[in-house]
Amino acid sequence: MSRILVAMSGGVDSSVAAALLHEQGHDVVGVWMRLHDVADSYSEFKKSCCSLDAADDARQVAAQLGIPFYVMNLEREFDAGVLQPFLTAYLDGRTPSPCVDCNTYVKFGALLGRARHLYECDAVATGHYARREVGPDGRARLRRARDEDKDQTYFLYGLRQDQLEHARFPLGELTKPDVRAVARSLGLATADKPESQEICFVPGGDYRDALRERAGWDPQPGPVLDADGTTIGEHPGSAGFTVGQRRGIGISADAPRYVSRIDPISNTIQLGRREDLETRIVPLSAVSFVAGAAPASHDGTFRAAVRIRHRATPVDALVRPVATDRAGRGRSWTVETDEPVWAAAPGQAAVLYDGDLVLGGGRIERSVTSGAA
Repeated sequence: MSRILVAMSGGVDSSVAAALLHEQGHDVVGVWMRLHDVADSYSEFKKSCCSLDAADDARQVAAQLGIPFYVMNLEREFDAGVLQPFLTAYLDGRTPSPCVDCNTYVKFGALLGRARHLYECDAVATGHYARREVGPDGRARLRRARDEDKDQTYFLYGLRQDQLEHARFPLGELTKPDVRAVARSLGLATADKPESQEICFVPGGDYRDALRERAGWDPQPGPVLDADGTTIGEHPGSAGFTVGQRRGIGISADAPRYVSRIDPISNTIQLGRREDLETRIVPLSAVSFVAGAAPASHDGTFRAAVRIRHRATPVDALVRPVATDRAGRGRSWTVETDEPVWAAAPGQAAVLYDGDLVLGGGRIERSVTSGAA
């Protein structure tokens, strides 16, 4: 059996992940990560994974299981790999994917490194709903969870082979009701705890507060443009909007209007009708593949299903390289979807699948040909 570090958030999922590994006979070490100053406060409705009450819950479950428990300070790593990119993205008119960064740079980056060196652990386990397997070629593969409604592979596409090799996802074959049932059967303190429903470092739920408090954002009013470039109003600050947003724009029109483009340089947001935000061309940057390389083909192109946001339905597409490095590896790619996708927001992750197999993904770039940015 292996020595496995479990990232315990204080929620039911990571609690059950630890319990299952412990029951299987693994030598389990529980760790709660201190990531930012929200850890100095309590969550009023117990829906944050990073507040003091979450640490208390994780510690209580570890005690119930009889496993060692530690608090690990990863504030510096979280700030550099997650928080600063999050703030920068919004100020640049993009929509960040902080959970992707947290998994790639913190949980299966810094935490995995410390787990192996400080605690001599073979792997890091989390409460993600995902499946990991080792193929005939000896390489690790990432597959969607059995529970499609809870599948979280969208946030894990950035894991490299050396990370996925040491990753464990004990909940991959379970549904959420299954997990609750296991927790109740073991009498775990988190069995009926509500799910975390907020960005962990934005306890109030409004990212604009984080921009003001952590990035010194001083919002300035700017023009709101219609699809034809006509000024139709004024907004209180472009960083306070995201592509696809409809509520809170403050514009009356003959049909619903959505934010289609954000220009932080001119402090301008542009609106469009719903159909204006449809596109079949999605440019990607910073593309990575779980296998370490794109699927092989004679011309570099391949077919895949693309998901442009966590809850979006995957759409079949042709994926082609646009720019490569000296080794011939593509970093910029274009996804050409068979059917239009809606509100492809720059900065968000686009994840590529072959059935339930995660191929990889990248970050959506602004399009020069589509009003959907």
